[in-house]
Amino acid sequence: MINPYEKCPVYENNHYLLRMVSKADKKDLLKVYSDKKAVPFFNSDNCGGDDFYYTTESRMEQAIEYWLLEYCRQGFVRLTIVSKITNEAIGTIELFHRKSNDYFNHCGLLRLDLRSDYEQEESIFDILSLILPSVFELFMCQVIATKVPPFACERRLAITRLGFLASEEKLIGHDGTNYDDYYVLQK
Repeated sequence: MINPYEKCPVYENNHYLLRMVSKADKKDLLKVYSDKKAVPFFNSDNCGGDDFYYTTESRMEQAIEYWLLEYCRQGFVRLTIVSKITNEAIGTIELFHRKSNDYFNHCGLLRLDLRSDYEQEESIFDILSLILPSVFELFMCQVIATKVPPFACERRLAITRLGFLASEEKLIGHDGTNYDDYYVLQK
């Protein structure tokens, strides 16, 4: 079995390349994380109050350094999404095996952060289609969960097309906070 923390997987199709986040992505990712239209779509549940709105290169660099540190600790994998059309980073995907005392125990949690001009059904479908088949094996899970806020119509269209279903279950945070709006995909 492949361990994503020993060798980070790379995925690509005609439109996108997904690979390990890199410090070299800083300028492109700053365009994503300083995009006020994009920030409301980011899943910051259970992230210690970070809203992922970054407006300086220094803050973006700190975030990337933290993501790389968490990868080394085997906390999560953060992939950069590169548009092969424009050759620029247009977002990230975070993936990890969640251990908890709630319904989402031992699920693969997927967080998708995209620049607002890519928050479209076709783009999301194309990006997630690249990785979903391997997530179950890579993160040893039977369920993949992702958050879709009620206003994220294009995102909801894409993930339901991929087979995700709305969950009534709440994700319980480290501090006991209940989070909702999760969709799940069963293996």
